[in-house]
Parts: sequence; C-alpha cells; structure tokens
Amino acid sequence: MVIEKSSLRALTLGAIGVVYGDIGTSVLYAVKEVFGFGHVPFTHDNVLGILSIFFWTLTFIISLKYVTLVLRADNHGEGGLVAMLALASQSVKDKPAVRNVLLLVGIFGTCLFYGDGVITPAISVLSAVEGLEVVSPAFKKAVIPLTLLILFGLFAVQKRGTADIGKFFGPITLVWFATIAVLGLSHIVHTPEVLWAISPHLALRFMWGNPATTFIILGAVVLCVTGGEALYADMGHFGKKPIRMAWFCIVMPALTLNYFGQGALLLANPAAMKNPFFMMAPSWALLPLVVLATLATVIASQALITGAFSVTKQVIQLGYLPRFQVWHTNVKEAGQIFMPFVNWGLFVAIVLAVLMFKSSSNLAAAYGIAVTLDMLITTILTFFVIRYTWHYPLPLCIAATAIFFTVDLAFFTSNVVKLVDGGWFPLLIASGVFTLMLTWKQGRRLLKRKLQDNAIDLDSFLESVFVCPPARVSGTAVFLTAEPGTVPNAMLHNLKHNKVLHDINVFVTVVNHEVPWIGMDKRLTIESLGHDCWQVVVNYGFKNDPDLPKALQHMKGRGCEIEVMTTSYFLSRDSITPTPGGGMAHWREKIFAQMHLNASGAADFLNLPSNAVVELGGKIEI
Repeated sequence: MVIEKSSLRALTLGAIGVVYGDIGTSVLYAVKEVFGFGHVPFTHDNVLGILSIFFWTLTFIISLKYVTLVLRADNHGEGGLVAMLALASQSVKDKPAVRNVLLLVGIFGTCLFYGDGVITPAISVLSAVEGLEVVSPAFKKAVIPLTLLILFGLFAVQKRGTADIGKFFGPITLVWFATIAVLGLSHIVHTPEVLWAISPHLALRFMWGNPATTFIILGAVVLCVTGGEALYADMGHFGKKPIRMAWFCIVMPALTLNYFGQGALLLANPAAMKNPFFMMAPSWALLPLVVLATLATVIASQALITGAFSVTKQVIQLGYLPRFQVWHTNVKEAGQIFMPFVNWGLFVAIVLAVLMFKSSSNLAAAYGIAVTLDMLITTILTFFVIRYTWHYPLPLCIAATAIFFTVDLAFFTSNVVKLVDGGWFPLLIASGVFTLMLTWKQGRRLLKRKLQDNAIDLDSFLESVFVCPPARVSGTAVFLTAEPGTVPNAMLHNLKHNKVLHDINVFVTVVNHEVPWIGMDKRLTIESLGHDCWQVVVNYGFKNDPDLPKALQHMKGRGCEIEVMTTSYFLSRDSITPTPGGGMAHWREKIFAQMHLNASGAADFLNLPSNAVVELGGKIEI
C-alpha cells in the first residue's frame, strides 16, 4: 500500500511537469490579452465579470469536459486525438460513409496539433522573456534574439533525449505553480472582493450586459485553457487518477489564485494592464521570476515537442505519412524517440512565427483558432464513442455533448474573427500537413491497386516453381510483401538474377491496426505453404515499436526455426513515376512520388540488421 501511494505521488508529480506545463504558463498572457483587446471598459464590475468567466471556463472546459468526461474515453488505456479517432472510427465501421467522414475530421484535428505546436513554444517563451521589459525597457531589443537562442538550444538538445532532464520537470513546474499561487494570494489579501468572481452570476451578468464584447473577448479568454488536450493525450503515460489529482489539488487552485490575483492588481493599479503577471511581483523578485517563467515555458514546449514525435509516429503507423527517420534516445524506454525531420521542421516554423509576429500579443491573435477547432473535433468524436462504443441512449449522448459542442463552437467562432490578424497561420500549417497526409494515403492506395493488378498468386507461383526447383542455398530468406498471398517483386528479381532459393522462405506482411497496442500473443499468424515456405502476418498497434527480427523469433516452436545469423531480408524499393490522367491530380502524384523517394527505408523502420538487408526494385507508374 505504501508503494502504491509512493507511485501515485511520483506519477502525480510527473503529470504536473509534463501534462500541465502549457496550461500553467497561460497566466503569462491570458489576462493581458483580454484587457489588451481594448473592447472592455475598465470598471470594477467588468474586472470581476471577466475573472468569473476565466474561472468558469477552466471549470467547464477542463474540469467537466476533459477531466470528467473525455478521460473516460480511453483506447486500451491510451488517450489523445489519434487514440480517440481510432476508437470512434472502429465504433462505426459498419457505417462506411460515416467512418470516412470521421477519419477526415479526426486526421484534420491531428494536423491542427502541428499548427498549435508551432504557436505554443513561440508565444510561451516569448511571453516569459518579455518579462525583461518590465525589469527595464532597455532589454526590449534583446527579447527576440534571446527567445530564438533559447528555442534553438531547446531543439538542439532533443537528440539527447529527455531521460536525464525529464526528472526535473515535475519539481520545477511544481515550484512554478506554488510561485504563481503565492503571487496571486499576495494581492488577493489586499482586495479580497475578487473572490466573489467564483459566483457564476457575475460571468452571466457581464455576458448579458455585453454580448458583443463577450463574443470578441472569448478569443482571448480561451487562452486560459490552451494545453487542455494534453490531459487526454498523456493519459497513457500517467493514468487517469494522477492527472485528476494534479488538476484538482495543485493546478486548478494555483491558476485560480493567480488569475484572481491579477484581477486584484488591476483593480488597485489599472496601469498594470500592460503586463499584469510580471507586475504582480516585487522589484527584487522580477529577474528570478523571469528565469523561472522561462524554465516553465521551456518545459511546456518540451512536452509539446515530445508529443509531436509521438503523434507523428502514430500517424505513420496508421498510414497517413511516410516513414521518417527515428532515433531511440533511451534503451529502456521505447517511447522516448527523436525524429530529426519533425524536430527541425517545427523549429523553422517557430522561428518564422517569432520573426513574423514579434510579440506575444501579436501571436495571441494567431493562437486559439487551432486549439478551439481541436476542442470542437474532440467533442464530435466523443459523441460517437459514447453512443456507438459505450452504447448509451441517444438522448443522454446528445445531452452529454451538445452543451460542450455549443461552448466550443462559441469559442471557435470568436477566434474566427482573428483569422485575418494571424489565425490563418496555424490553419495554413494544418492545411499543408493535411494535404500531405491525404496525398500519401491516397497515393498508397493507388500504388496498392497497381501492385494488385500486376500481382501473381503466391500458391500457384510456388507450385510451378517447385515442379522444377532452382538450386537451394542455406539460410532463411524473409521477403516483405504488402499483401498476403502475392509474390513479392523482390523474390521475382532474386530468382531472375540469382536463380536460387533459400532453404527457408518466409513471406511477411506487416499490418498496422487502429488500436494502440497489440500484445505478443497476437503478434503473428503463421501459415505453412509447403517446401519450407511460410506466410506470416505481423500485427502492430499504432503505439507499438515495430521490430521484425524480434517478432519473427516467436515462430520458434510453431514449425519454423529462424536463425538470426543466417537470415537475409529482401525488400522491394520501387520508384514512383507520376503519369497524367491517373487517380490523383498530377501535382499531387508528383508530391507523392517525392515523399515516397524521401521516405526512410523499411529496414530502419522495422529495425532490420543493416548487414542482412538486400533491396531490389523497379519503376511503377501511377
């Protein structure tokens, strides 16, 4: 029992560091942006009304929607938009049209993660470094260069992994939450009337009296819940209970105290509107606070970068992106990975965002639209999960999600107003990634169809080959094939040029499923084809780490023994030739051909030994 409590404490501390870094640093800019819009008359009642809107936004979106409802929608213990997409699409697999629409909506939601992933580190680190301007206006020219330097350092160390520095995330973020709580409390004690903002009637009174203003400021209010998706995405790492405990015991109280403290400061000193968070601190604490805020934003950015690697890996295994080079940064933790292309692609986009928008206030205009659209998509997918997976009555499902849908839609439409001012930026990134994903998926479908049209039946082919068999050589040949029961091109090339067969021939098809994990007991299906030839299907979930040699070792005791030292892997490495009048627009076929050319080899992706791989291929027109 003591061990369980200790483990719970450790997981809760870890959740504070990884899950809540983004939402925890929203205090740096959320209140400033609401009043910075210039649409809110600065009065006592308006300040209390807006504080009440902040409190009930946190309560409704995070406490009720994510912590209470969405965390229940786990996919074999895993969370995140990809996991929910898989769960929702499986629940309506008997409705192909609905399933296809859900897949498109869910994949676009995943693409929005990349748009959000560019804005979050930029606005977080920039808002922290801008605290130097409060220390002295002379530091203003150093803000952007210092921000870019910090971001470069963060992305440069990604290849080393997070094992060594990750253990400090929780304690540092815990210190951050304690600090923002104390800062807020120090001002609340002088103006305790701000605590009335807990009452929802103040929020309702403000909205009723200022409907147009409320609609406009919702685009800034939503900044207080950015990072809420991380609650669900990291469920598989920490579990539901630690995430819930961290929220209700640490994060929610600290955020509420800080927001109310900023409101108390504004009532006492309206001039603090230019940067209420940093102006809460006494002058002697400003520099240490800037340092702590920078550390907190770096941690928040780190969690997002790590999430980008994980999401990309999952999307690759679902078949929506080509294989990227993956480095495993920890021999003990398979989930700790580094993707050079994703890492530096994100960095370049973030640098562009910082240089284009130049301040956290300008970035705030770009922030929110991707977040709110993601929230909206999560609500839609949640409806299909509770209706078709949990089989709850339709009226209950509508009641459970309609109110969340209405609130999410209100936040999203408010952010649409900011589309021209910068909201286009994350949407442009998401749309670009979405186009690439659909191009890859459709291109693979066309390629598969082309291969099927030219495919030779494996059973018939082997029967004809063994009528007058070629010379057999010692060892095992593993041929990878996209479809079970078809002859791999690599085998045809091998017979044509080398005119030999190995003693043991294994035809392997790797199948990725729309579930997070597939255990080793379901990893292989094996069928004997005679003449020491075997058809093997290897199954992986989208969170499994493919390792074909390890999987094939489970053939032992099932009629086929594979010796590692005498096994060769034959792969088909075909080049794509786009042709006009095919299944896609010619420009998309060119993009697909380029993506196919630049994709990381199957050998690396499947963890094949480099000294045992033979690649043979040709040209395929699509």
